[in-house]
Amino acid sequence: MSDQNSQRVALVTGGAIRVGRAISLALAEAGYDLVVTYHSSVEGAADVQRLVADLGRACVLVQADLTDARAPESVAETANQTYGRLDLLVNSAASFDSRPLLEVDAEAWDAVLALNVRAPHLLVRAASDLLRASGGSVVNIVDLSAFQPWLEYPAHAVSKAALAHLTRVQARALAPEVRVNAIAPGAVLPPDDWSEERWTALAEAAPLRRVGAPADVAAAVLFFAEADFVTGQILAVDGGRHMGGIGPEASA
Repeated sequence: MSDQNSQRVALVTGGAIRVGRAISLALAEAGYDLVVTYHSSVEGAADVQRLVADLGRACVLVQADLTDARAPESVAETANQTYGRLDLLVNSAASFDSRPLLEVDAEAWDAVLALNVRAPHLLVRAASDLLRASGGSVVNIVDLSAFQPWLEYPAHAVSKAALAHLTRVQARALAPEVRVNAIAPGAVLPPDDWSEERWTALAEAAPLRRVGAPADVAAAVLFFAEADFVTGQILAVDGGRHMGGIGPEASA
């Protein structure tokens, strides 16, 4: 373990795959030791742990089902027991459930909201003492569905809108000791079931006429981690798509 006076520790939920993986590795490169949660991505988690070790940082893995209301306390306690501090919490874990609105039953609704909204609240609640002690911060990962009515992902869109507002509530409630911000990525990594044509259409719809990459989101996380006079903000990392698109996938 590194010297406590210089050590910085980050907890990244869903930090083993996709955008969460990029965030984990960027934080390790920036000098953070990590707690990374994962649900079923055992191989991805092990790979992240190995890569973080290659960067000379520590990485503790926690397998957790964050839809279980008891899991956040256990995850926060792992950070406390392992490092005795927490400087940054990144709530990246999320589901991306696709079904028409009238096919979203109570079970599907509760599952999405439990992971995408309740878990970030309970994690902040569980980690609040550690974050206050370090003068740390929280970064919640939302997306453009927080601002746009995505009919293909209705429960997801509602959950991300709720998380965006929760970010502001958390920022007010935890100030002045803890800052809370959010990032709304646009097209940075395609869903597994998307066609190349659909992904290309998103690039054409954005004012910058291109898609981004998970590294763009990771860079925004690092910005918020160091921006000591910024709280309650939601930063769209989307090539300008939040302003309104210019093509058929503008609000996809």
